[in-house]
Amino acid sequence: MAKKLVDKVLGFIGFEEEPVEEEEKERFREERFRDEETVPQVKRKGQVFSLHAQRQVRVIVAEPRAFEDVQSIAEHLKNRRPVVVNLERAESELARRVVDFVSGATYALNGSMQKVGNGIFLFVPSNMDIAGDIKEFGERGIFSWIEQ
Repeated sequence: MAKKLVDKVLGFIGFEEEPVEEEEKERFREERFRDEETVPQVKRKGQVFSLHAQRQVRVIVAEPRAFEDVQSIAEHLKNRRPVVVNLERAESELARRVVDFVSGATYALNGSMQKVGNGIFLFVPSNMDIAGDIKEFGERGIFSWIEQ
């Protein structure tokens, strides 16, 4: 009788258990086992996300007028931004110093450098590669565009 009273109270609250016969439980287990044997296992796919999410890359274009400008170029490289350095209008001594400094910083950061045109250089950090190769440097190498 005590059990019936507890069942009535639980039923009134909403926690009433519906009686399930043992035969139904056994039949359910057999059907489930039979389905698992006949249907090939399908791997469940988890959430898919890209490890290398594409983000917009900002390319910095610098035209240094004084040697003090090279520090900001090196900072951009440290922050993993590619830098295009335009030295077409720079004096020859300044152009040499800028290229020497920035190429040293690029080397220290495991980046790479490419001459793009007369007095124009591309410096990229280690997380980027430069495709293509321009090999027309002339007799004086990468400084062939500087007038002596």
